[in-house]
This record gives sequence, C-alpha cells and structure tokens, in this order.
Amino acid sequence: MDVCGGVCVVLGWLVLILTGHQLTEGTGLQLPGDYSISGLFPLHKLAPSSSNLPDLGACKEGKFNKHGYHLIQAMRFALEEINNGTKNQHLLPGVSLGYQAYDTCNQPASVLATLAMLAQQYQRTLGNNTGGDQRAVAVIGPDSSSHTFTPAAVLGSYLVPQISYEASNEMLSNKLLYPAFFRTIPSDKNQVDAMVQLLVRFNWTWIVLLGSDDSYGLQGIESLSLHAAHFDICIAYQGVIPELTSANNQTMRNIVKNILKTKVNTIVVFSSKTKVSQFFPFVIEQGVTGKVWIGTEDWSVTTLVSGIPGIHTIGTVLGISIKYTAITGFEEFESHAVPKLHSGTSNGMMDLSVECLQNTDLSSMAAENFSLGDYDIKSSYNVYKAVYAVAHALHQALGCGLDECQKSEVLPWQLLPLLKQVRFSVGNSSIYFNENGDPPTGYDIVNWIWRGTEWSLREVGSYTADPTDLTVDPAQIEWGSDDGYTGKVKEVPPSICSPECPKGHRKLQTGQHKCCFDCLACAAHNFLNKTGSTRCQKCELYQWSPAESEVCLDRTVLVLAWGGPLSIALLLLLALTLLITLGTGVIFLLNLGTPVVKSAGGHTCLVMLLALTAAAASALCHFGLPSQTDCLLKQPLFVFSFTVCLACVTVRSFQVVCIFKLSSKLPRAYDTWAKNHGPEVTVLVVSMTVLLISVLRVTLNPPYPSQDVDFYSDSIVTECSNTLSSWAMIELAYVSLLSTLCFSFSYMGKDLPANYNEAKCITFSLMIYMISWISFFTIYFVSRGEFAMAMHVLAIVSSVLGILGGYFMPKVYIMVLRPQMNTTAHFQNCIQIYTMNKD
Repeated sequence: MDVCGGVCVVLGWLVLILTGHQLTEGTGLQLPGDYSISGLFPLHKLAPSSSNLPDLGACKEGKFNKHGYHLIQAMRFALEEINNGTKNQHLLPGVSLGYQAYDTCNQPASVLATLAMLAQQYQRTLGNNTGGDQRAVAVIGPDSSSHTFTPAAVLGSYLVPQISYEASNEMLSNKLLYPAFFRTIPSDKNQVDAMVQLLVRFNWTWIVLLGSDDSYGLQGIESLSLHAAHFDICIAYQGVIPELTSANNQTMRNIVKNILKTKVNTIVVFSSKTKVSQFFPFVIEQGVTGKVWIGTEDWSVTTLVSGIPGIHTIGTVLGISIKYTAITGFEEFESHAVPKLHSGTSNGMMDLSVECLQNTDLSSMAAENFSLGDYDIKSSYNVYKAVYAVAHALHQALGCGLDECQKSEVLPWQLLPLLKQVRFSVGNSSIYFNENGDPPTGYDIVNWIWRGTEWSLREVGSYTADPTDLTVDPAQIEWGSDDGYTGKVKEVPPSICSPECPKGHRKLQTGQHKCCFDCLACAAHNFLNKTGSTRCQKCELYQWSPAESEVCLDRTVLVLAWGGPLSIALLLLLALTLLITLGTGVIFLLNLGTPVVKSAGGHTCLVMLLALTAAAASALCHFGLPSQTDCLLKQPLFVFSFTVCLACVTVRSFQVVCIFKLSSKLPRAYDTWAKNHGPEVTVLVVSMTVLLISVLRVTLNPPYPSQDVDFYSDSIVTECSNTLSSWAMIELAYVSLLSTLCFSFSYMGKDLPANYNEAKCITFSLMIYMISWISFFTIYFVSRGEFAMAMHVLAIVSSVLGILGGYFMPKVYIMVLRPQMNTTAHFQNCIQIYTMNKD
C-alpha cells in the first residue's frame, strides 16, 4: 500500500473512531503489567484476496502460522526473563512488563491492530488514570515490510517507538517519514550489498534478477540492479514474481523460459518466502537444473521453500541468513509454556471488526507442538532483542538502581530518544541502533546441502556491514549437480556473458550489456596489463611493445659504444690510419727537398697530410653518446679538412696540366697566376668557401644530440640531428663538384711523364671516396644505429686511406724503396723522353 495513501486511510479510520462509534475491545492476547508492550505477530495465514479492496476477513479463519507462534512465544519468553530477573535482576527491579499481542494475519489486520493500540492511548489520556494500565509504551512488529509501512507512518506521527523484527525494506530507514521506527533485522541495503559482494567474489557478472511483486521484492531488485551496475554486473533478464493465481500461471512459466533463454547460470531471487514458494514449482516443472540460486534472508532458510517436492534438483542455493545467538532456555520454555490469556472488555474502545479479527486462541496453537526451524529461531532472536531494547530504554526512563525503579508515568515519546541510545549485549552480540534505527547485525552466508531429499544448511561465510567485509570459504560450498546431489561438482559454476580478455587485449562491447564484448589485441606501442579495460595504454616515449602486449619494454639505445667489438675494430683501423699519416708526414719532411716531394707539391703535401689527420680525427666524434660539441664539430671538421686536401690535389693537378699543356698557349695568364701565389690563394678560397658553408650550417640550423624513436619500433637511435639537412646537401654538392674537378684535371694529365702522371692514382683515391660515401648514405637511408654509425666512421677512414694510398704511397715507395728514381737526373730524363715522344 502506498505510504501516503495508507496514512490517509488510517487517519480516516481514526476520525470514525474518535467521533463516537460504539466500540468494544476484542480478545487480543494480553498480560497485565506496570508497563505494556504491544506485539504484532502473524499467528494465522489468510489466503490472498482477489479483490483490490482491503480484505477484513477474520484471522481465525486462516491456517495456524507456526512461525508467528514462535515469534509471540519469543516475546513472552523475554518478558518472563525480565520480570523474573533471570538474566539481569537489575534491569527492571520491582517492575513488571505486560503485553498486548495482535494477530497480523494480513495488511488490514496490521492497520487495525495499530488503531487499537492508539485507541487505548487516547482512552488513557481522556480518563487521566494513574497506576498500571495497558497503554503500550512501544510496539514490537509487524513481520514484513508491506505490513509495516502504514503502521510505521502512523506511529511515527505520534512518536510511538516501533521495533520490527522482520521488516527489512531500506525505505524504512528514512527518519523523515518514519521517525519512530527501529528494527533488529538489518536493512535490505546491507543485504543488497552482501549479495553483490557474493556475486563479485565468484565473478558472476551475467545474472538473472527476480523479485516478488511486493514492496520487499520490488524495492530489493531496484536497489540491487543499481548497486550491481557499480561492479560491472549485468542483468540479462529481470522479472517480477506475481501472486499465484490461475491467470498468472503462464506468467510464471514465461519467467522460467526467459531464464533458460539467457543461458545464465546465476539467478538472484529477492523475494518473500510466500511468493518464491509459489514460483519454484514452475522451475521444477520445466526441468531447470545446475543453476546457482542466491536467496534473501526471508526465504533461504525457511522450510516453506526447502520443503517443496523436487526442489533439490534446481542446483546450488546460496542464501543470506540473519546472524543470531542461541536463546538459552527458549525451546524448553516453548515446550512447557501454558499461555495465560486475558480477554474481556475495558473501556469500550475497540471496533467490532477488530474483535473479530483478533479472536485468537494461543492454547490451540500451543497444542500443535510446532517445531523450531532455523528461520523461526533467527526471527525469534530478533523479537527477543527488541523486547530487551525496550526494557533497557525503560531502565533509563525509570532511573532504575540496583534494587528498585521509580514507577513514574512513561509516555511513548519519552522512551523514543532513550531507545536511540541503548547499547547492551546478548551473548556475544552487541545491540544498538544507528542514526537510521538500524542494527549493526551482519549476515551469514549459508549453503543448501542435499543428500538425496534430505536437506540441511551449512554456514560457508559471513558478511559485516561496519566495516563492509565479506568472507567466504569456497571449499565449504557444495555445488549442486543435475541429479540433485550436492558435492559432486568441484568447480565454481561460471556465469559470464563473455570470458575475460587476456592481457594485451581490450574490450569491444557488443550490444547493450557491458559484460558482452569481443576482445581486440592492442596494437604495437600499446599495452594493457589489466583485464576489463576498453582502451589500450600507450607506452612511454622511450619504451615499446609488440602487439598483444601487457607490458612496455625499454627501448634499446643504439650507439657506437666505445667498448663494443665493432668499435674496437674501427678504433684500431683509425689508429693505424693516423700512424700511416704520421709516418708519411715524417718521410715527406725528411725528403722535402727531393724531386719526388717537389713534384708532389712540396710544402703543400705537409698541409695535405695535416688536413688528412684532422679528417681522420673527426671520426672520434662518432663514438659513444653524442654531445653538443660532437654534433657541432664532426661534420664541419671532416668536410673542411678533406676539402683542403682535395683542393690541394686539384690545384696540384691543374698546375701540372698547365705546365705541360697550357703554359705555351696562355703563358702570360699562367705566369701571372703562378707568380702571384695563385695556387695558395685558390686552395685558400676553395677551403674558406666550404668553411663558410659549414659555419652557416651550424649557425642557422645547428645540429644537436637527438633520439630518434620513429625509425625502429624497439630502439632509440642516438645521433646528431640534421644529418641530411639542406645545408648538409650543399656541403655534399660542393665537395662532389671539387672531386669532379680534381678527377678532370688528373685525367687531362694521363699522357704526361710518368713522374707527373697521377691520373690513375687520383682516380683510384676518388673512386674509394665516392664508393665509401655512396655506401654510407645507402645504408643510412635503410638502417640506423650502430652499423650505420660504423659505416660513417668507415667512410671517413676509407676517404683518408684512399688519398694516402692513391696519392702519397707511390711517392713513399720511391723515396723508401727506389731512391735512384728520386733524383734530378731521373726526372729530367723522363721529361726529355716525353718531349721527344710528343715531337
């Protein structure tokens, strides 16, 4: 019933009562005392009405409800302990507690029982009586959330404390709507969290959610669906279990068919015990087996459900169960208790309809000798705690000492703030209420154990709400098999839409549910080291990863390390080159005045050898990690030094050609050029030009140490930037032009005397130079790193060795091994032979 509507109905009934209708008190169960507690218990079960109007049928016409019988006996047992001082003789010394018990066989009965209790409050106020009376200071009950909403709203408006033992709907925690409501059963908010934590624990992310068509079930599935979404749990199908009528039989079957269509293995059933007991026969009828059923505290421990024929075949049942402490002496009390009933009229304040509804004979129920089941024990424990909570609040209200209490008038609203402050222990359990009137009680996780058709419960875990914690021992769980026996299946049944993606793969959702997806491999340079993500993560700049990777790897730094085998070999070759250059210089210096040295250029040869030494030394800048100085020096140093050498060779070749071929044709021009230091000036201009180009290059576009992470996927190429810049191409073009001129002049002298004919040697040197650098640039375009750097060094050394071998070594050979050819007479003889042959 809607809360606001319920309040309006009740207020209407109160108006009728207070406007003078002739009323009589019914035969509710009573026990007189100094202070009284009202108890609302379901002592009978009435068949549901087919009408949409409130059904005011008499409760005595229904079947005895053994569960309600145990609940009222728990209240009587607690009151007897308190009155006798059995557990705590100092709790209410000298004070007796009485009760008024009402049968809440249906929702209208709960409302009318509430009105009856409020009518006594009104009667007591008008009569201004003193002393003991039956006006209740608090209400215990009723048993379900749907029966509680209206009474809680009405009692809250009068600030009459109400403690329910089974109403778990989390809406009742709203103190604005229900300011006087307390309970000894945890809120469904905690139960929802426990169920979701259980799903998370076993990775059941693809579920069916069913709820009963009442406030308990509807509120439960709404809360659970919202909470489950935070943990990426998907609901494949959500259904509502209706009241069982002939018209709803097909609806029940359709729910089962939808469960089978989803191919889900885990079904969460948030339902009252009555409706779920009507639903499971349809599950059994359609042969559903091997599923995991997660049940709420209302049905998972009750024999009303476990006693359904054939239910042992449905699979595994994991239930939420209220924690409790055994009530010592309660079973013995039930077996010996003889109800003391008090009936009669007092003050004429109860409607005849209430009298009919409340005509209950507890003796007849006691004669049934109902057995205590787990469900009954746990709910009875909640009633027991509720009675003791009222007693502790009265202890404070009456200022009780060790031996006596002050028997003053206590109004319900005076007891309300004291109930909020109570804190006591029952066994090992601490009892108190939080700001919402909810207890700190947790849950047990229970497993249905079957041996054929023999049923038992096993505690396999527990849940606490403060702090939130779920512990489950999977080894204790017996998973149900298709034949109805538990314990044969050893592995946890999966309930997922799609298996988790392996590491290195991301999810691509298919359809509307997050739990249904395809797995796509992460591309290279991306990784994913956790499951469940829809995006791959990029590696850091200096890391890499292959496709489908779960980690990034550090890139290999490619550098021509000083200590590497290849570097050592190149350094030995470089050292040998420098030694050869030095040795050649010494030989030329010792033979500086000889014809061979003079014909080679004289002092110019020393300049050439010095330039070749500098060019060879520039190769040292290519080893190890490059520095800014290395990047600024290595290219200009080699280009300038080698250009000086080439310029000298070019000018020398031009001089020889001019002397033998052009001097007679342009004697004045050549003479002027030779006498005015033309060769030196030409070498200087050519060298300064390339030096200017190099200076502009490092000034306008300075090279710097760079790390190229794009050329290789798994490596970092450490080199100087701008290796192939436009300025570098200008340098290359300039040196290539000079090489071409040098080759041209040397080729023009191919028919000169042997001592002056250097065409073959220079061609050889230039061919080595060009092949070396063409090879380097070819490799550089297709490869980087240590090998390319080694080729750069090798190109430098080869260029130097080419000039040494082609230009200087023939002359060293003559000076060292053929000194007879290093004479003026020999050179003159060669010139005469050339002249005679020419003529």
